[in-house]
Amino acid sequence: MSYTVADLIVDTIEAAGVRRIYGIPGDSLNGFTDALRTSTNLSWMHVRHEEGAAFAASGDAAITGGLAVCAGSCGPGNLHLVNGLYDAHRSRVPVLAVAAQIPAANVGTTYFQETHPEQIFAECSAFCETLTTVDQLPHLLDIAIRTAVEQRDVAVLVIPGELFLQKVERPARVSRIRAAQTVMHPDDESLHLAAVRLNECKRVTILAGAGVDGAHDQLVELAAALQAPVVHALRGKEFVEFDNPYDVGMTGLLGFSSGYRAIEHCDTLLMIGTDFPYPQFLPSEAYTIQLDIRGSQIGRRCRVDLPLLGTAVDTLPLLTALVTEGRSDEHLTAAREHYARTRAGLDDLATPSRDGDPIHPQYLTKLLSEAAADDAVFVPDVGSPVVWAARYLRMNGRRRLIGSFSHGSMANAVSQSVGVSAVDPDRQVIAMAGDGGLAMLLGELLTLVQNSLPVKVVVFDNSSLNFVELEMKAAGFVTFGTDLENPDFAALAESIGIWGRRVTDASALPAALRDFLAHDGPALLDVTTARQELSIPPAVSAAQAKGFALYALRTVMSGRGDELVDLAETNLLKRLF
Repeated sequence: MSYTVADLIVDTIEAAGVRRIYGIPGDSLNGFTDALRTSTNLSWMHVRHEEGAAFAASGDAAITGGLAVCAGSCGPGNLHLVNGLYDAHRSRVPVLAVAAQIPAANVGTTYFQETHPEQIFAECSAFCETLTTVDQLPHLLDIAIRTAVEQRDVAVLVIPGELFLQKVERPARVSRIRAAQTVMHPDDESLHLAAVRLNECKRVTILAGAGVDGAHDQLVELAAALQAPVVHALRGKEFVEFDNPYDVGMTGLLGFSSGYRAIEHCDTLLMIGTDFPYPQFLPSEAYTIQLDIRGSQIGRRCRVDLPLLGTAVDTLPLLTALVTEGRSDEHLTAAREHYARTRAGLDDLATPSRDGDPIHPQYLTKLLSEAAADDAVFVPDVGSPVVWAARYLRMNGRRRLIGSFSHGSMANAVSQSVGVSAVDPDRQVIAMAGDGGLAMLLGELLTLVQNSLPVKVVVFDNSSLNFVELEMKAAGFVTFGTDLENPDFAALAESIGIWGRRVTDASALPAALRDFLAHDGPALLDVTTARQELSIPPAVSAAQAKGFALYALRTVMSGRGDELVDLAETNLLKRLF
């Protein structure tokens, strides 16, 4: 039996630890999918949109830490991968995309479905090359995979469809590519300089992000030595907040005031493993030390006085050993007290509404957190679901929180959940879907059915692009173009073989959630939530306050004063009941 280019690709990615490939077949990809048909160790995960395939691969890589693969046929097929690959690129998870191309002889002739993937994917990948001869394959494939796993990034291999069928010599063995393990920390002089500053100052605040993955205990030990409150960025939530008496919450547009104040009142900010993107939430006067594994990230968001290059797990114990004892806990105590007040205020908002009124999304998320499994994986859509996830989901060291937190794309929740659930179908995976996000890639519900994935989809159904409306209000615009005419998503789910239930009253929600999570298979819970729920950032600028006042005036003048009444009732009056 002949051995082809497609066979070699299949054997090589299998040796790299890949077990699933997400995509949609197409003529230029047929040689590749035919090789997968005869593979005993690789599963073809058939999706309904290539964007969903790339998001699924991103979710797969995020949950395993290893390489994930997606594939698309020529032209429109692989073009659809772009958004999901941007998410993987910005989330820094290793994904290989196999992008089929039109016949090589026709490139440049405006042939049917012709595009130039090497240009299209260049900005969202660390490696993107086109295979033009069979002789290139082993080296380019190895380089692509190694780039993806070592840089934790996207690699794209563009392959004309006819080359998949070309015969090659079967290698005695294929490369078994995994990320190399290493130890990385700053030099002694840099560590000494950091320790001198930390020992001299009185009010240290730590801002920690996803880079503290695997270094939770080391982070807590350093915070104890420094008597420093720890603020987390969104991507750091799952690694920072659990079993951490020094955690004082989150900052940023989705955060809350205690995290913001702990940073505002410090004289030294220690940033650890974070590329936190919002400079308006960072101090302008504090001395700043930033530790990151990538030197190019240091100083991108604010002035950095002392850069440290290394991993958190290797560096933090060395730094802790240099911190002197006997520090005052005044700054930490004040930050903790502020956090306790803020947390209590947030919990006061997570209350049931009166039957007949839309359900508060805070209450829904709190109940979901309480009812979910100890090792559940939560995947919120961008928009209001990610706000409530950031504020009301409780992490414990076993739960995971995955989303499009850096790229900020709608429609990620269900598609990323496909990849997460495919890795371990026995693990509880909960997609916190916005009604707009769910509708955008609605066909991916069929992917759950076709692949027998027991994902639990909670729909935050407020009949609007809710977060966009909040942005409009803050900028002084009358909301426009954000209405959504939604179907009964539960009935829709049941029509395609998914357990579905619609909840319109808060009193019915606890029992519905229990049934929903207990169902053996994919399930969808459609919850009508309050449209006018405000999610105000921890620091409201003068421009935002002015914009909101302007929005109120314009809304009344445009004859839509009932919207303001609804806004007031949702956020003020109903809290009294």
